[in-house]
Amino acid sequence: MPTPEFILTLREKVGNARLWLSGSSAVVIRGSGDDTEVLLVRRADNGQWAPVAGIVDPGEQPHAAAVREVAEEAGVTVEVERLVWLTVTEVITYANGDETQYIDHVFRCRWVSGDPYPADGEASEAAFFPLGRLPSMDARHSEQIRVALADHPETRLG
Repeated sequence: MPTPEFILTLREKVGNARLWLSGSSAVVIRGSGDDTEVLLVRRADNGQWAPVAGIVDPGEQPHAAAVREVAEEAGVTVEVERLVWLTVTEVITYANGDETQYIDHVFRCRWVSGDPYPADGEASEAAFFPLGRLPSMDARHSEQIRVALADHPETRLG
């Protein structure tokens, strides 16, 4: 899905100024033990592999946004198991000069159904990867996966 309409409306007023937004990331896990796999998408904008993530719409619950984003970006149905990490991203500067920073709700999700595919154009690829064969990705995304797989009972803060 392209940039949400509410962001475009804000951009008309603030230009490229930094927007503080709520985001949701979904670390989708399928299988268990040696058969554990993680869903990743290759982002169309920068070619990087990452868990599914997106902007929480106004009034939307962050966990519902995670479920929606996985369906929209990868065509997969998931259930949220729990919030594993609440953190703030670094400032992100896009090619057009827009700046954003997100409070990121990272959810551990369980795959329910569907074969992943790049459903809405935000990703060029979508696939499950065995833990021993995860593609290269930036440190933040690797840490999201590590925290979700650790599955500690408390939510990590910061």
